Amino acid sequence: MKKALIAATAVAAALVAAPAMAQDISWYGSAGYQVLDDDTFNFGAIDLRVGGRSQHFGVELDGAFGVQGDDVLGIDVDMNHSIGLYAVGFLPVSDQFELIGRVGVANTEFEVLGVTGDDDSINYGIGAQWSWNENNAVRGDYTFMDFDSGGDANQFTLSYVRKF
Repeated sequence: MKKALIAATAVAAALVAAPAMAQDISWYGSAGYQVLDDDTFNFGAIDLRVGGRSQHFGVELDGAFGVQGDDVLGIDVDMNHSIGLYAVGFLPVSDQFELIGRVGVANTEFEVLGVTGDDDSINYGIGAQWSWNENNAVRGDYTFMDFDSGGDANQFTLSYVRKF
């Protein structure tokens, strides 16, 4: 029930923000590296995001593609990919620096001994972004992933952001 409530809140926030964004929307894309850690496994992934935003609200699509698996007791475990949709809040602190909060849903596919399976999650996180000029920035964030299967994971991402 808690997960459904959080997901509904995220979707409602995105829908409420959409009309406000339509008046003064800007687009961005980012590419970076992500570490996914669930206390047992540690995965590395290339993270790609696209989003639209107003000054304070946005929506972003996040895709991660596994490039580094883990080995536990001699068993190879991989994260193949993850795709998520987020409602994002931006809090400008200065002309160059802003704080970020996000909440959303994702689906992640894992592979163990050649067998794949996926798991849905409710995700929420915080981050910060520093812009060195009008079109370029660097962003770091932390996202907590609460999986339907009962597990959870910590996601750390460092990205280059290009604003359009």
